[in-house]
Amino acid sequence: MKHLVSIITSIITLLSVWGFTSPRQLTSAQVIKKMYTRYYNKWHTSLTFTQTTGRYRNDTLIKTDTWYERIVYPDMLRIDFGGDNSGNGVIYRGDSSYVFRNNKVVRSAKDENELIFFLGGMYFKPIDNVFDHFKELQFDLNKFHETKWNGKEVYVIGAGKDGEKVNQLWIDKEKLVAVRYFKYEGNTKTEATFEEHKMVNGNWSETLCKFYINDKLLQTEVYHDIKANQEIDRKIFDPALIGK
Repeated sequence: MKHLVSIITSIITLLSVWGFTSPRQLTSAQVIKKMYTRYYNKWHTSLTFTQTTGRYRNDTLIKTDTWYERIVYPDMLRIDFGGDNSGNGVIYRGDSSYVFRNNKVVRSAKDENELIFFLGGMYFKPIDNVFDHFKELQFDLNKFHETKWNGKEVYVIGAGKDGEKVNQLWIDKEKLVAVRYFKYEGNTKTEATFEEHKMVNGNWSETLCKFYINDKLLQTEVYHDIKANQEIDRKIFDPALIGK
């Protein structure tokens, strides 16, 4: 037995000397950098699509609607409810949101839509700002692990193990795109999934999203007629010009 242990020890030592050591685990910061390196200056600058939105109560579909969405990265999103000329919708711009009804702004608030950042906006900012923004969104970049979701391997930014009740972003290991997001505020757990990715002008876009509050399905979104890199007049994101 002692002779066998000695042989195993010698083999491990030789493998270490020859460089055949087990790969070092990545960190959250390294995964973010991998994503950034792949897509910086390559991600689509804008995205437009029509969305079928399903609203749920107690996991039962209660309403279906059509939303028209336009995004200009890094941080502008306009959603028109019921069509492009409905006069009802919301604008997200930077860290603020503006809800409008009948072509009039009825509510504004400091309310960033962080999904724009995760799903493309991060590739239009300096890398140091990207790290800082993850921290501002309450991600602990000292925590990281790998797991599987829907049969695929994923990196998990911000959590050290499955089931941890902390803000975390799940990244498809192959595509290096976000597929799942958890946010915890007080007693509220929000979960979002980004699924059925398709190539649009050389980059990925999710085409199915699901949103849960405290593990209850709240909303589903199915994208149609997705177009990337379209010319979009930025005036549509100016709340002062709503209805003009």
